[in-house]
Amino acid sequence: MRYLMAKIADFIRESDKILLLLCLFTSLYGCVAVFSATHYLENYRPVIVQLIGTVGGVAAALIISAYDYEKILRRWYFVAALGVIPVILTFFIGFAPEGTDDKAWLDLGITTFQPSELLKICFIVTFSLHLSKVKPNINKLKYLIPVCAHGAFPVLLIHFQGDDGTALVFAVMVVFMLWAAGLSWKYFLTAFAAFLAASPFIYFFVMNDDQRRRITSLFYAEADISGSLYQQWQGSVALAGGGLTGQGLLNGDLTQNGVVPYSYNDFIFVSIGEELGFLGCLAVVLLLSAICLRCIRIARLSTKDSGKLICVGLFSVIFTQMVINVGMCLSLLPVVGITLPFFSAGGTSLVCLYLGVGLALNVYLHRNSRTIYLHD
Repeated sequence: MRYLMAKIADFIRESDKILLLLCLFTSLYGCVAVFSATHYLENYRPVIVQLIGTVGGVAAALIISAYDYEKILRRWYFVAALGVIPVILTFFIGFAPEGTDDKAWLDLGITTFQPSELLKICFIVTFSLHLSKVKPNINKLKYLIPVCAHGAFPVLLIHFQGDDGTALVFAVMVVFMLWAAGLSWKYFLTAFAAFLAASPFIYFFVMNDDQRRRITSLFYAEADISGSLYQQWQGSVALAGGGLTGQGLLNGDLTQNGVVPYSYNDFIFVSIGEELGFLGCLAVVLLLSAICLRCIRIARLSTKDSGKLICVGLFSVIFTQMVINVGMCLSLLPVVGITLPFFSAGGTSLVCLYLGVGLALNVYLHRNSRTIYLHD
């Protein structure tokens, strides 16, 4: 018993309590926001799912953090299968929840599951391992081409699934992780030039009519406020009505009347802005930014390339989704169905996000040889 208690004491002492507390506080803030945004529905299921997701996510993060991440990396084939197989299943038995137009979910009976959220975390593991293996030769085409193929796989898989917003998140993850692995800026410049050249083709032949409309309508919002920009227009009105301190929890005029579609999910930032004002929104951005900075801090502390890349991968997920989601709510970016990490209602995304947090905690715990209990 004394030996077990000593192990637990070492684990607590060596864990990154700052990151865990930041995530926990942010999740609780998110639960309050979801409760308020769904209050008018008199349906408490979303906030109950959010609370269960928080508790289950924290437990999963602690369990994963205690298991050496290098052992997880050595079982990359299992991690890859865990991430890819459920996504492939959506092509056969997937369904689209009300309000969405892509079959990116699986119905588990008692709840639904979005496999792309799990794929994000699994991809962080496999891509980090791949990059760490070839890092010294990353700028040689012999090694770079397989790496690019690895990075392109989830992007294309999710694109063909129909969820281009999530595919965009994967693409940005690849860019951040390649940069952290030391890829030359010349390759990034070449890729950017190629993207610009291909933009007309992508716009006219890859994007569908709805996607093109969402982009073009940003430039003449008044002409489309009853169409593709209805959600963003109402969101702008709600944010403006919040002012500095907001109208108060459970008191948002538009939020509590269901005027803003999905105000508890994709547009939770709007609900927070109307009910808690600019200060409430600022708190959201600061909390998520603090989590991102902590991930970068852990990456810098890690003595192993794979650990650094895992943390950069988690940073890229949270940072990218935060920027896209806030940009959507402020009508600076088109609506692409990206949720706000830790805040938007959804048990799948929350639990999977905590799996990523567990990996970052794991990297911190095994950051150097001073971790006592590992050498008993």
